[in-house]
Amino acid sequence: MNPIVGWGLAVVAIAAGYVGWGWRGVILGVTVIVFWLLLQFSRSLRVLKRAAGNPVGHVDSAVMLHSKLQAGMTLLQVLTLTRSLGTRLSETPERWGWADPGGARVNLEFAAGKLQHWALERAEPEGAAS
Repeated sequence: MNPIVGWGLAVVAIAAGYVGWGWRGVILGVTVIVFWLLLQFSRSLRVLKRAAGNPVGHVDSAVMLHSKLQAGMTLLQVLTLTRSLGTRLSETPERWGWADPGGARVNLEFAAGKLQHWALERAEPEGAAS
């Protein structure tokens, strides 16, 4: 969700609470907002905890990861798919990579926190390196 829309909804909830129930409605609106933020924080921690137990930059199948990627995904959504922290390839542009045991690699490029481009690099066959 767009942060502007999210914070706009929060302001509307507090205003509606004030109009409907006065200061008690404001407290209810603030409580709902804090609860929502705690849910998001908990989700982020759960994803990072799951990813921390696996090797950095490793996925079971780079081809399957490549097929599940969509433009506009956040890094948190990608971490949920990979269940692993990626290897940072560059800072500007923000690029991350994951590889599988067969040598195939997926490189992802993010702009403004959203996935923009990704590419699959397959490993060369053993006999072709001559």
